[in-house]
Amino acid sequence: MGAKKNDGKQLAQNKKASHDYFIEDTYEAGIVLMGTEIKALRMGKANIGDAFATIRNGEMFIHNMHISPFEQGNRHNPTDPTRARKLLLHKQQIHKLLGQSKQEGYSIVPLKIYVRNGYAKLLIGLGKGKKQYDKRDTAAKRDAQRDIQRALREKQKVVR
Repeated sequence: MGAKKNDGKQLAQNKKASHDYFIEDTYEAGIVLMGTEIKALRMGKANIGDAFATIRNGEMFIHNMHISPFEQGNRHNPTDPTRARKLLLHKQQIHKLLGQSKQEGYSIVPLKIYVRNGYAKLLIGLGKGKKQYDKRDTAAKRDAQRDIQRALREKQKVVR
């Protein structure tokens, strides 16, 4: 049997996460979805820009992840687009994340949503918040690297 056309495709990404956090460790988690949410996800109708993850009673949940309703599906589906959705992780991974996220400045950040083997997956990361000077330093390094690459390209054009 062939793979589905969306397998491995990135459906949504949190671009602010790498700007606001130093990502130290990443985990792949499954998402518990209801009704036609997977169809809306496959169409790219998800947003995880404001999402965050919490741990309650030994279970992990993601809050504020917006999945727009699927238009061709059941219009009377009672699901709230930003409801809390359960994440599927091993118990050891949850305990490890709980211990690390209790430290000062650490939080659990959703990074991207993708489909693997027909199942929706969420890549979450353990992030340490950046200070303002860290953000400026990162931007300065990125600009310097861009200038170096530009100079190398110009030099190669002159040689040819």
